[in-house]
Amino acid sequence: MAIVTCKLLFSLYSFLFLIIVSLTKAQPNFLYNICVDKGNYTTNSTYENNLNTLLSNLTSNTEINYGFYNFSHGQNNDKVNAIGLCRGDVKPDVCRSCLNDSRVLLPKLCPNQKEAIGWYDNCMLRYSNRSIFGIMEESPGFYMWNPYNASEVDQFNQVLGNLMTKLMEKAASSDSRRKFATDNDTDVNFQPIYGLVQCTPDLSFQDCSDCLEDAISEIPNCCNNKKGGRVIKPSCNIRFESYLFYDPTPIIDPEKISPPPQGKNKSSHTTIAIVVSIVVAVVVVALLSFICIYSMRSKPKINLEEVEQDHDDIEIEESLQFNFDTIQVATNNFSDANKLGQGGFGIVYQGELSTGQVIAVKRLSKGSGQGDSEFKNEVLLLAKLQHRNLVRLLGFCLEGKERILIYEFVPNKSLDYFLFDPLKRSQLEWERRYKIIQGIVRGLLYLHEDSRLRIIHRDLKASNILLDNNMNPKISDFGMARLLLVDQTQVNTNKVVGTYGYMAPEYAMFGQFSIKSDVFSFGILVLEITSGLKVCGDLHEQSMEDLLSFVWRNWREGTITNIIDPSLNNDSRNEIMRCIHIGLLCVQENEVERPTMATIALMLSSYSVSLPLPLEPVSFIGGRTRSISISDTQI
Repeated sequence: MAIVTCKLLFSLYSFLFLIIVSLTKAQPNFLYNICVDKGNYTTNSTYENNLNTLLSNLTSNTEINYGFYNFSHGQNNDKVNAIGLCRGDVKPDVCRSCLNDSRVLLPKLCPNQKEAIGWYDNCMLRYSNRSIFGIMEESPGFYMWNPYNASEVDQFNQVLGNLMTKLMEKAASSDSRRKFATDNDTDVNFQPIYGLVQCTPDLSFQDCSDCLEDAISEIPNCCNNKKGGRVIKPSCNIRFESYLFYDPTPIIDPEKISPPPQGKNKSSHTTIAIVVSIVVAVVVVALLSFICIYSMRSKPKINLEEVEQDHDDIEIEESLQFNFDTIQVATNNFSDANKLGQGGFGIVYQGELSTGQVIAVKRLSKGSGQGDSEFKNEVLLLAKLQHRNLVRLLGFCLEGKERILIYEFVPNKSLDYFLFDPLKRSQLEWERRYKIIQGIVRGLLYLHEDSRLRIIHRDLKASNILLDNNMNPKISDFGMARLLLVDQTQVNTNKVVGTYGYMAPEYAMFGQFSIKSDVFSFGILVLEITSGLKVCGDLHEQSMEDLLSFVWRNWREGTITNIIDPSLNNDSRNEIMRCIHIGLLCVQENEVERPTMATIALMLSSYSVSLPLPLEPVSFIGGRTRSISISDTQI
């Protein structure tokens, strides 16, 4: 009887699943969405009511304005501003449908957050408690790229550059109804290149030009030598492909097309019928579940969340997986001649695919501390992260005991390769070091606040900052990274991992980590970059003075010039001293006293922001961290 009952229960579960799937197909997931950490509202508050009112009436307004909606609702601190923008070639009914999906889905994905943004293929929706109208904003954003490489890449890139520049000028100079342009060109092989650019129509000519120009300049970072790609920002977006992806038929006057009639229709009655069916089925399922669980309570339970997560993991693996033979050929059977370096978890090799693309191959050692869970962690995290200051994951290989990660190749090695070499450090003049600091800030800000996941790196150090052709920094090695939930500020762990000297005291001693742990590591990096000294190096063998003690002593005694790397030009002394000041604020012993990455970005960009006085940082030689027992650390 129990077996029959459970079979019937399984059938009903399947029935319910099919119904739910059919209902949710009309509301697909975003291409990308970001819950911006700019404050929360409480449930049933005035702000929430204003947000719901604004979103409910967003597309019912007859002032379509060519697929651009910008409205506000509320007063003072409870005022909500929203922008809806449809792609310029999208028909009005499709536009409304897309924005209606957005207004339902975005608050669900970003519950109680005052600012959020989500992108579909056909539209974008964002809302905020601050003014967003007529303001050009380039972050947060994301990249997407076509997996296939272009042939004759130099000629392809030249044609692409000319096409995008022409479209930028056309879109920026368009009228206020629609700053949008599409066109195509052909490369030397007569292969077509289709391009699309768009700004929010509330931008000025200059702001639209600046936004698009910056987006176009990021093509080498996101989509180098690819047949297609997208750079998408809050105020503008660009896309190019080798196929026609937009509607070439212009929309002459969408305002003449009236909005859909309000009220109930056939689909609403159908939905009600389905909902009633679900309610009845749920009651039956509940009764049968009780019988089934009671009769089979000795059977092991299945965690449905884990099953769903495993399914997602498999999908990612299938899309990114490389064959081991392919990697073996690309690296010349992992020859020493192709070896780029060796870390705590394995060796990194340079390789070249049959397409000519140069790659970096991280072959994890079988005896490394990184197990299967850490390997999966790095794959899943990097697959979802897209930023010009993060190393991009191209794929992975998992065959037998082989665990391999394939990254974009970053040619100039790592920051420590230059910074701590007496000869090579001269290549890092201050302007270049300052640019590196700013890039690291942007990358960490993306990880902590601007990506759809809140990520703590946990192993930020000079050797994990890679430098591209233009010496732009890219944060790498996410094997130790951890996720924080939206409402989490701190997590405890029994396994302390990272590199001694860069670890925040609360993490090294108690296993407590948060975004402020990364801020501490960033502070150490800033002090290393400004001084040219290693955090774990012996500054004075007799006194056994570590970097933090050395910097703090000279800061307190007013001999700051002793801290500055002698190879740096004194013309930038004020800027260097400000960076040292920021570095000291980041390494405060009390994590509450450390600034966030958003505050640090503001400190670096504006001299009008006054800096608080730092307190004495914790000492690694004479202080409380002396008795740390480190387990599984990479030193």
